[in-house]
Amino acid sequence: MIVLRGITKRFPGVVANDHIDLEVRRGEIHALVGENGAGKSTLMRILYGLYQPDEGTIEVNGRPVVIDSPRTALALGIGMVHQHFMLIPRFTVAENVILGSEPAGAFGRLQRREAEERVRELCQQYGFALDPAAEVSTLSVGEQQRVEIIKVLYRGAGVLILDEPTAVLVPQEVDELFVNLRRLREQGKTIIFISHMLDEVLEISDRITVLRRGRVVGTVPAAGTTKSQLAEMMVGRPVLLELEHPPVMPGDVRLEARDITVAGRGGKPAVHRVSLAVRAGEIYGIAGVEGNGQTEFVEALVGLRPVISGQILIDGQEVTHATARAVRLLGVANIPEDRHRRGLVLPMAVWENVVLGHHARRQFLNGAFVDRQAVESFADKQVEKFDIRLSSIDVPALALSGGNQQKVIVAREFSFSPKVLIAAQPTRGLDIGATEFVERQLLEARANGMAVLLISANLEEVLSLSDRIGVMYSGELVAEFRRGEATPQELGLYMTGTRRQTAGTGVSPS
Repeated sequence: MIVLRGITKRFPGVVANDHIDLEVRRGEIHALVGENGAGKSTLMRILYGLYQPDEGTIEVNGRPVVIDSPRTALALGIGMVHQHFMLIPRFTVAENVILGSEPAGAFGRLQRREAEERVRELCQQYGFALDPAAEVSTLSVGEQQRVEIIKVLYRGAGVLILDEPTAVLVPQEVDELFVNLRRLREQGKTIIFISHMLDEVLEISDRITVLRRGRVVGTVPAAGTTKSQLAEMMVGRPVLLELEHPPVMPGDVRLEARDITVAGRGGKPAVHRVSLAVRAGEIYGIAGVEGNGQTEFVEALVGLRPVISGQILIDGQEVTHATARAVRLLGVANIPEDRHRRGLVLPMAVWENVVLGHHARRQFLNGAFVDRQAVESFADKQVEKFDIRLSSIDVPALALSGGNQQKVIVAREFSFSPKVLIAAQPTRGLDIGATEFVERQLLEARANGMAVLLISANLEEVLSLSDRIGVMYSGELVAEFRRGEATPQELGLYMTGTRRQTAGTGVSPS
């Protein structure tokens, strides 16, 4: 169906794609995997017409083509479903699907009824449970993804490129997506599936192509290939996919939230009467679909958002209305979910970012001024200890890859002996090697007696690292489990509000 030959794409200082050959067969699900920066997204953007290759050729159905725009790609039957949905919340399903390709009748008038009927027929044909008249703002994340897929099918695509399609889905929604993808394959559609989730890749794919540093490492059949083999192909070395989680005797309660309510947008509570306690030597994981109050909860804990009611305590000392600086000085470290807006000052040098918030410590001062030599010496040690890949500590943080930016934050937050670590989405956007590194640091912090609160949209990560797991839904802590008590599917029911515990949630640290 698709043949790419010698595809090369250069950006200033980087060869993103280096003479890549790729063949995708008609009616198969073909996965594309690799670390961040391996060239996956660049290659698919070339196929979809968003980028032009510097070298190489593309064939579609055995015919050489030049794909100079997404419109051309769609005309050739190639559609792309992006990781971040491109829907208008106030529009209906049908209005979103037809946007840009509206059926017009006499005098250019929109044929709304005909459009809804066509969308309804597509949903029935491919087994997508959607109401064309429903407003998109009322749909779940999984339903919104179906709308994106129907948008592409509406335009006649025979090839669907799916970029990280499961990143924001709960297990039940992933299962539903895979049912739909298999149905599309049975009906002759060709699917290119980009993902970091190797278990899912092996489950859904027919063949898998692995990229590393802009080159094809190999293409293997999913049947008979293991997760460890894929990981080693991606990284170039063996990767420990299941980190050891040795037993640790929890100590005293270090972080406690008592019945706290936190305001969101428009004054409405984003967090409603949440209670939990995290002990020294324990990782407490919070699972939940993003947008259910996790962000506001974390901001309240670290002093960045006011608390309407309730109490926050660090080592028994109340900090409910303390400033972010005061909370930090009590030994609370924070890996924020948005490393660009909250974790780094991107134009500043790496050596400056490594001590942000700690630059007034005596060890970094020479009188009233920052002792640059002392800071740079400290930064050099952290770069070596945390394996931060860079040409110089003088480069701005924005020049680093996402994984190395995250390592700068981790280095800073771990380097001053915190008592409590609040880690929000610590491996978001990281490849398998960088993820392994960050998760190791979290387990090491636990072993060293730190109280770790982990907030992650990656359910597999929460399950593998946590001693206890709480589930947030609609601003409330609706369930709590000890390690091993709940399956991913059961957690998914709580994450979507289908089920909730009636008592005893999130109060006892035992």
